[in-house]
Amino acid sequence: MASSADWRKLYSFSSHFLTLPDARMHYVDEGSGEPMLMVHGNPTWSFYWRNIITQFRDSHRMVAVDHIGCGLSDKPQQYAYQLQQHIDNLVALIDHLDLKDISLLVHDWGGAIGLGAALARPERFARLVLFNTAAFPPPYCPLRIRACRIPMLGPWMVRTFNAFARPALTMATEKPERFTPDVCAGYIAPYDNYTNRIATARFVQDIPLSKSHPTYAVLEAIEQQLPSLSHLPIQLIWGGKDWCFRLECMERFQTIWPTARATVFSDAGHYVVEDASERIEPILRDFLTEMPTPAAAEAPQ
Repeated sequence: MASSADWRKLYSFSSHFLTLPDARMHYVDEGSGEPMLMVHGNPTWSFYWRNIITQFRDSHRMVAVDHIGCGLSDKPQQYAYQLQQHIDNLVALIDHLDLKDISLLVHDWGGAIGLGAALARPERFARLVLFNTAAFPPPYCPLRIRACRIPMLGPWMVRTFNAFARPALTMATEKPERFTPDVCAGYIAPYDNYTNRIATARFVQDIPLSKSHPTYAVLEAIEQQLPSLSHLPIQLIWGGKDWCFRLECMERFQTIWPTARATVFSDAGHYVVEDASERIEPILRDFLTEMPTPAAAEAPQ
């Protein structure tokens, strides 16, 4: 395994922190212009967005958050690692930075978190881009994720052996050659011991498999409100070989937002931004250009 220093050359961004009541939240804030807000899932962190940050920071303000317990954020051991808390934290960051005309980019759990924030502050959002995600009660839970939920055993495996972040390095991609030692080191660097894997385990435990789970109602409420965002330009980008957030998740969004654009990369997996970054860039550029925010459309030419 590469040393922890190797991944830094891939992630040469300045660190910023927002002090929340119980922890400090790390985020990247690069470039200037209309903001692109990137929200990761589990078990990744803002490292997942590094190529998009680099591609667009010359023209946009690139803000990428690390959820509490993830990436370079604090990892408190006694904390409400639940969806509503992550949404509240993201809203706090949006308000703190006074972000407006936001283009939201979300992946995995970032979908529910980011869209939850968009519903809380709809006036601040201009566009939505979704990558292999969901924002509704899960219609299924893959067996390999259920195994990480086995009481006591599952969290112990995740935290002792990194049995979620490490397997994802091969199970979430269809392009293993892109996961060089440096890239792999970057993904698992924040999750290097039992204590630092707290959120990785808690995100899995927060998947609501029944209505009695407190996060079920939160996801249900988000899904019910998603039509209120249908006036925004929306781009769906999917890795077609994702075994977790399968194509049926994208199709469910399409029933909610019939006018959303959709692009499927049939040779990409769950980590679609890794598997297809060079093909995603022109799609995003076209989307940002063809769907200007009101402020950009009214600007003098």
